[in-house]
Amino acid sequence: MEAYAVLESGGKQTRVKVGDKIEIEKLSVEAGQDVVLETVCAVSDGTTLKVGTPYVEGAKVTLSVAGVVKGKKVINFKAKRRKGERRKVGHRQQLTVATVTAIA
Repeated sequence: MEAYAVLESGGKQTRVKVGDKIEIEKLSVEAGQDVVLETVCAVSDGTTLKVGTPYVEGAKVTLSVAGVVKGKKVINFKAKRRKGERRKVGHRQQLTVATVTAIA
């Protein structure tokens, strides 16, 4: 089995392994730079699994940032019956595209 980690970013958890291309909530890092995330909830070396409470101490995931993209549009629609009141709002979240380079 391959080594993997479960990291938390933006309130969401993502299972990653080395070489994966992921989209996480926007980080304040420019394209081409590396970023180290220490919010690792679980890490496995292929044979053993360490689960943190809430994070594993000393565990790090290194990401190489490729850039920022807009995510899929989310539509919020509200209506009140018999009143003719309708409201439609759309939102597109900014996402950081990154490649996992190392799990330690």
